[in-house]
Amino acid sequence: MLTEQDVPELFAYRSAYREPADFDVFWKGTLAQTRTGQEASLELTDVATGLETVDVFDAVFPGFGGHPVRGWLRVPRHGSRPLPAVVQFHGYGSGRGAPLDDLLWASAGYAHLLVDARGQGGAWAGGGATPDPVGSGPAHPGFLTRGIEDKDTYVYRRVFTDAVRAVEALRGRTDLVDPTRVAVVGPSQGGGIALAVAGLVPDLSAAHFQAPFLCDIRQATRLTAADPYAEIVGYLGARRDRVAQTFDTLSYFDGLAFARRATAPAWFSAGLRDEVCPPVTTIAAYHAYAGPKQLRLWEFNGHDAGGPEDLAIALSAFGALLKTSSRPPVLPSPAPSASSRKKER
Repeated sequence: MLTEQDVPELFAYRSAYREPADFDVFWKGTLAQTRTGQEASLELTDVATGLETVDVFDAVFPGFGGHPVRGWLRVPRHGSRPLPAVVQFHGYGSGRGAPLDDLLWASAGYAHLLVDARGQGGAWAGGGATPDPVGSGPAHPGFLTRGIEDKDTYVYRRVFTDAVRAVEALRGRTDLVDPTRVAVVGPSQGGGIALAVAGLVPDLSAAHFQAPFLCDIRQATRLTAADPYAEIVGYLGARRDRVAQTFDTLSYFDGLAFARRATAPAWFSAGLRDEVCPPVTTIAAYHAYAGPKQLRLWEFNGHDAGGPEDLAIALSAFGALLKTSSRPPVLPSPAPSASSRKKER
């Protein structure tokens, strides 16, 4: 069990991950293919909720391959527009949930788009509404190994592309949103998706990654026996001849590569008792991140990575960055510990 005494050793860790030489070519080609002939439009249908201060819309936009991707857009009913915006991605196996869920960001004065991960949503938190019409070869139960035979067929190629298109579609709604004030957030899988978007979209205003999944993937499979990473272990336990091929595919989706290309001010967090996303993998992503950054390590927390207290840090920081009436944030830089945040540029 890790404690605050282990933080200096954890913080000294540097990943052995090496990104593919054609990483940028792959992702530029993927996004160009998706954008060709397909405008990133966001269609909104009003949802009756009974709320008096927040309006909720059923949102749909074209993602990878033009496939429809759904989410909820929540906006404050009162106040001036255009609004600063937060695009959120959810945890593994979850979905956009119910219209009355996740009211934090809209209540704080942001347009808030919560985006489905295609094919997921049957496990918890109210479910999702976006199927994945693309098939897969043999896979371990779960989502993590679907299409893993090749980078072009891997499920997260579609998921990450959908996420980029979500930002582009929301920015197109200039009647509601200021496209120059957009942030991305997410916990766990959502943090990994948000990190990918931060690396693929160059002009975001801020980002918050709680215990981000899909970072330093090879090391994570060595350190934890918990799902979802255990799906990779189970898959390779049955397909022992595909180890190199599998990790080659995953190298195109590792958060460390996206972190090296991300420039938006970012807040990372991890729980030292996290058995799902080992905290050292978050630290590896933090070290790789190219933009201004802070890291909060929560000594007595697990995969919740500080929960609402950590969200309060992001809420305060985003207010200083995305709301024009606020002052610029002050980023402290004490020595790294489980009770401090660290600044690097």
